[in-house]
Amino acid sequence: MPTLKDKLSHLSYAQACKLLAPEGKRLLQTGGYYNIDIDSQVTLKKDLFLLDLGNTSVMIHMDAGQGQGLILQCTACPDAPCEHKGAALSLILEEKMALGLSAPPPEKTPVESLSEAELVEQALADRKQRAETEPMRMKSMSPQELWTDYIVSNATSGKSYRVALRGWDRGQSYCTCPDFRKNTLGTCKHIIYVIDNLPKIFNKTTQQTPPSVHAPAVYLTYGQSLELRMLMPDNADEATAALVAPFADAPVTDIKQLLHHIRLLENNGHSVTIYPDAEEYINQQLYRERVKHKVEAIRRDPANHPLRKSLLNKELLPYQMDGIAFAVGAGRAVLADDMGLGKTIQGIGVAELLSQDADISRVLVISPASLKSQWQIEIRQTSSRSCHLVLGNAQERETQYDNDAFFTICNYEQVLRDLPAIEKVNWDLIILDEAQRIKNWETKTSQTIKALKSQFALVLTGTPLENRLDELFSVVEFVDDRRLGPAFRFYNRYRVVNEKGKVLGYKNLDELRQRLAPVLLRRTRSAVIKDLPPRTTTILRVPPTPEQIELHNSYQQIVSAILNKKYITEMDLLRLQKALLMCRMCADSTYLVEKTGPGSSGKLAELETLLDQLVAEEDRKIVLFSEWTTMLNLIEPLLADRGMDFVRLDGSVPQKKRQHLMHRFQNDPDCKLFITTNAGSTGLNLQAANTVINVDLPWNPAVLEQRIGRAHRLGQQQPVQVYILVTERTLEENLLGTLSMKQELFLSVLDPEADTTELDMTTGLEELKNRLEVLLGTPPEAPEDDQSRRMSEEQAKQLAQKEKAAQAGARLMESAFTFMGEMFPAPDNAAHMEDLTSMVKEKLTQCMDTDDQGRPRMTFTLPDESMLDNMAHSLARIIGHTQAG
Repeated sequence: MPTLKDKLSHLSYAQACKLLAPEGKRLLQTGGYYNIDIDSQVTLKKDLFLLDLGNTSVMIHMDAGQGQGLILQCTACPDAPCEHKGAALSLILEEKMALGLSAPPPEKTPVESLSEAELVEQALADRKQRAETEPMRMKSMSPQELWTDYIVSNATSGKSYRVALRGWDRGQSYCTCPDFRKNTLGTCKHIIYVIDNLPKIFNKTTQQTPPSVHAPAVYLTYGQSLELRMLMPDNADEATAALVAPFADAPVTDIKQLLHHIRLLENNGHSVTIYPDAEEYINQQLYRERVKHKVEAIRRDPANHPLRKSLLNKELLPYQMDGIAFAVGAGRAVLADDMGLGKTIQGIGVAELLSQDADISRVLVISPASLKSQWQIEIRQTSSRSCHLVLGNAQERETQYDNDAFFTICNYEQVLRDLPAIEKVNWDLIILDEAQRIKNWETKTSQTIKALKSQFALVLTGTPLENRLDELFSVVEFVDDRRLGPAFRFYNRYRVVNEKGKVLGYKNLDELRQRLAPVLLRRTRSAVIKDLPPRTTTILRVPPTPEQIELHNSYQQIVSAILNKKYITEMDLLRLQKALLMCRMCADSTYLVEKTGPGSSGKLAELETLLDQLVAEEDRKIVLFSEWTTMLNLIEPLLADRGMDFVRLDGSVPQKKRQHLMHRFQNDPDCKLFITTNAGSTGLNLQAANTVINVDLPWNPAVLEQRIGRAHRLGQQQPVQVYILVTERTLEENLLGTLSMKQELFLSVLDPEADTTELDMTTGLEELKNRLEVLLGTPPEAPEDDQSRRMSEEQAKQLAQKEKAAQAGARLMESAFTFMGEMFPAPDNAAHMEDLTSMVKEKLTQCMDTDDQGRPRMTFTLPDESMLDNMAHSLARIIGHTQAG
């Protein structure tokens, strides 16, 4: 049961605004002006927070009902939200550490500075701590046995996982959680939790009894390398030992030989357990071997391979055919081509080729909402496959995923809300478009997407990396969660930090490219330049007005003050975000910040000059971008003064009207300009344009490339001129340098021809994240994830199913043979009958062994399935006569 302190510890700015609705933001701001002495004016007990403001008091306590929410009471304003309540909540948000609701973040040695032994020790200690502190519970699938399967449920995440306990040492047991699969430690917090709690249940004698192996089994080990292995059963006979011996003490490298020996074992009457993860691994290896020669043939000469013209209804370019073959050969891959090189058609081609080689029939495409219709249009134009677009409210969408269409298309936001419905479908291939949406591996969207299961996966992105390698790490993790190792090893190997953990740059980039090569393919525009027009970029540096620089510097001081603090609070982050935004707006115009006219802007003056020059040229078609609609409002009068015909697109324009705007710009010679916010940076094809003006710089280099890519793309017949306006001596000028650095890092990692092995880069963002205060209250329990619990329990039950079926079959056979014995009279020659019985028993004994509990177990091989039908029919008739009698 959460306490008041728990609730206040995890109180967020958004929750505080909601408590003070409808004017939460204003009341928090006004309340923040109160000068409060915590020692003399604040009382915080287990069930009461009291703020004494002299002429009034504010009390906060827990709702005693089922809602377990917070109740705010003010003695002066009992019936409405007020600034006194705002003062109390503002104080809590600002001073959680002083109130004892949070603690300084733990000071750890950066993982980048640790040795291998220290790295492993810290990783194990982290998981040990979580096993001891997180609220978990376990359920044994066989309570009387120690060495069995356990279902471990975590109240914080709501997830449940199956732990197969096979020994006390690291690497012996198995867990179905994602961390166990990829952490290379051979253990996880769930396994540690089970091991720590078993001494409370079983005595020392039972604990010291080693697990026994009763039948051959094929399993995976999850150390630093993924290895397929086979277990030798205890007390194996010579024939069994001979068949298992080639795989008993070493990783399995020959899958076909392994399968051949498994068939021989089964023909000899031994059942072989193949664990689900091992079966998945075997199927992946068999698939890659099966398509290897076809993929190699395509990639040797994609231009002349017949599939280039026949795979889809549209002829593919050679590099597109090569990209399709690469992804199909990998099975799970990232296509990181530059924007405008046709990644969508390659995604469709991958699905089509997999339908031929792997018989897939269900493809889930996850894209930004603005591109869903574009996917549908391109699928219809290039293939004959059926396609379903997921639309409507949550209730309407629930039944749309389980359909008969080959392609099902949804957007990222829908995945978060529709996860249970999506997980019910067995997807063969999942395609992520614009996969930078999962660049941050800690976000809810990223974690949800990565929880989706499919045999094949394809990630499409022109920007898999921005300013940090951990963003690339996150994108690659979706297709292969072990490719780059766990995060702690990845950072240790590839990042350079100072003694405080601040990222200074990257190292070993040549090695990183080699590790990425099997799953990531990137082609730049320069690699296919014959299909693209030339592009030139001009940066126009604009001097700021005195008013701009004064306003900018006032917000710059706020940024510096926050960054110089030792610890960072949630309110600090909000202020920092706002101050940075104000700095960027100042670089455009003071009007964007102050909202009072006429405003002051060096850019508007520069833009007037640039437009006068460009419109004097007869064939100019211009796309103009700005982050803010207010800036477009300031630009429109400049266009009107010059009599320039233009169309405008921003987030307020409905989707169905956007095509009309694009059509007019493309086809009306008098329409010279297409002015837009970033709403026009994706999903639009504006090849009529030969000029792109960026009035301001986005944070993200991907957005800048998306803007330019609207005009500079395949099919463009003209040279493209790009202009970027940058205000000097502002955050924007610093951002220009950052974008340049991001681009350098992007190319140095992903370009296979690059020879860069190290890169210097200084950024305070990672350090800022490490300085966040640590909240002390018990986190709220998450609702139990019934789906993961059911899957874990079902998997455990299936592994026990064969044993139950065998016991039931034995009872069935006993009934049948007892009845047959009663049907025949005893022979006169008793001695002869006794000899005959002994002979039959001796033959049957050769088919018998014992299980782990000492019970006799019989196995025999049938010549074919028809004999099973005959036996079942005969036994049914015998039992029917028995029951009738």
